[in-house]
Parts: sequence; C-alpha cells; structure tokens
Amino acid sequence: MKESENFFEKVYEVVRLIPYGKVTTYGCIAKYLGAAKSARMVGWAMNNSHNLLKEVPAHRVVNRKGMLTGKHHFGGTNLMQQLLENEGIIVIENQIQELEKVFWDPIKELS
Repeated sequence: MKESENFFEKVYEVVRLIPYGKVTTYGCIAKYLGAAKSARMVGWAMNNSHNLLKEVPAHRVVNRKGMLTGKHHFGGTNLMQQLLENEGIIVIENQIQELEKVFWDPIKELS
C-alpha cells in the first residue's frame, strides 16, 4: 500500500467519527493525524472518498473559515449544503454560520 493510500484511510477513519450535525476542518484532521501541513492532502482524500464502498460523510469537512470549498465534488450544485442543512447546520453563501457551535475537534474528542 502506498503511503498516501494509508494516509487516506486514516483520514476516512477520522471523518467517519464526526458526529451528525457537526463539522471539522481539513487542517484539524491533518493536525490530529500528525501531519499538520497536509490539509490539502486531506482535501484530496475527501475528493477520492466518493469512490469508496464504505460511506464517508465528506460533507462534514470544510475549510478553516467554514467555507464549503469541496462542494463542487458533490453531485448536484448544492448537495453538500443540502446534506449539512439536513443535519441542522445553517449555511449562507457557501459558509457555515456559527461555526464554533457545530465545530468538532478530533484532537479534543479523540485524544
């Protein structure tokens, strides 16, 4: 297994633990995995997650400002936003509102 595939699997394990109605960031996942400068690689893992058999709630991963930067990787123009709103998260102009209330930090929650 290539190192990147192993990293992707670790990312998927963390993302599957994000509770319903919560979000985290690419950077927080990278930091939790001990690869603080690998936020972009977490993004690549999220892009690839749509190809997996076991579901990964990639819609719960946003950028550090709460922006839905990965939304173009979801089928349909507003699918990522719809999935978040179905979980009670308010999104206005591609940005999560009151991010601090719905933010889930893997470092605090899983350490």
